[in-house]
Amino acid sequence: MSAFSRWFRLQPTSPDGTTSKTRERRLADLEAAAEGAPPGYQGTPLNRAGDLCLKEGDHRRALEYYGRAINTFLEDKQPEAARGVANKIIRIHPEAVRTLCTLTWLDLAAGHMATALIHLVNYKDSAQRAGRESLAAEQILTMAQTITQTEFVDAAADALDQLGYPDEAALARRWAKTGGSAEALSEPAELGTYCITQALGSGTSD
Repeated sequence: MSAFSRWFRLQPTSPDGTTSKTRERRLADLEAAAEGAPPGYQGTPLNRAGDLCLKEGDHRRALEYYGRAINTFLEDKQPEAARGVANKIIRIHPEAVRTLCTLTWLDLAAGHMATALIHLVNYKDSAQRAGRESLAAEQILTMAQTITQTEFVDAAADALDQLGYPDEAALARRWAKTGGSAEALSEPAELGTYCITQALGSGTSD
């Protein structure tokens, strides 16, 4: 085997024709760009790194980069950018339990009740399939305690019942009947800030 042939054997190509060495160099450049970027711009290179990995078929690393990008965007108070990246994760990995939790919190932060209800059900379903009912029940009860919208709190109660937490479901239904728990937040800015904090705490690694 010639030296030329051996070089290509050692440097496998990705679907777009780049070698692994080139790919790793590009990823390292994006990591450095994220590290050196000012606040508010650090998530973008990580998102681009996720896109590069996804394009080359490395879904595991793509999910890792996207998860880091979401956390960075949330830390920089950019929930819509975080939502966009979270939706990428769901397209790759529809059963991503924690990412569905993050999306539900972001929907609540933005007041998008229609999508919050959809993501709530998807979150509950994926948590059941993954055997993570306890984690989901804790998060959903906190959501119900935070929100004043009766439709969402009722839906949260139904989800808690289906997860096997009837006492928590009954508590949520009482909140729904009284217009929210004593801890519920009705002021949009305060609610948004709290939900974004919860989204960051919910994590995105699945």
